[in-house]
Amino acid sequence: MNVMDTRATSALLYLDGVHVSFDGFHAINNLSLIIAPGEMRAIIGPNGAGKTTMMDIITGKTKPDEGDVLFDGTVDLTRLDETEIAELGIGRKFQKPTVFESQTVEDNLQLALKSDHRVRKTLFWRETPGERERIDRVLETIRLTGARDRLAGNLSHGQKQWLEIGMLLAQDPKLLLVDEPVAGMTDVETHQTAELLNEINRDKTVVVVEHDMTFVRELGVRVTCLHEGSVLAEGSIDQVSESERVIEVYLGR
Repeated sequence: MNVMDTRATSALLYLDGVHVSFDGFHAINNLSLIIAPGEMRAIIGPNGAGKTTMMDIITGKTKPDEGDVLFDGTVDLTRLDETEIAELGIGRKFQKPTVFESQTVEDNLQLALKSDHRVRKTLFWRETPGERERIDRVLETIRLTGARDRLAGNLSHGQKQWLEIGMLLAQDPKLLLVDEPVAGMTDVETHQTAELLNEINRDKTVVVVEHDMTFVRELGVRVTCLHEGSVLAEGSIDQVSESERVIEVYLGR
């Protein structure tokens, strides 16, 4: 590996010169991205821009052909598998919610907590006061305190998305990767999701991949626009949306 520069040591997530090809198609092409500890970043871009592949690289699902992928300044993510990366404190929420529909909201959070235990004592597991408190805190954050005893299958689409974010939070990750959280949500739910993520961002680093520009604007964070596997523009939502290249490849459609 190259000699680290100072940015690499202070960034929570550091990607530099990352390339990935599938059957000759360059999905990721010289991608560089630096996320500071405690930051929230929005990632936008047209379909096929490499947003999902970028998330796959960070979580160990896809290995880059070349480039540096560092977590917490020193950990080389390219050498670890998906489980090891999750245990480091990187949590990913996919676009489609995968909650346990026949379990209550609270049970879903308990299952997420249990999956966090290195030694699987699930058979004899009893909730400790600390875990109870953690679940209460998560329920409050995801705005589902009043729904703790409802079956997850009976929640609205938006509430299922929040529950899944809660299941990630129960595992206390350092970095949350959230894929299109407001797809299919009502305007009210979309607004509440922006508030919820801003709240989570008080003590977690968050990367949000999203198409909904109104939502991205509401988050009020730095935006990275990807195109053909590399960074096309980066800055505030206003700076990025005024970029002629971004209008041409993405916003102007």
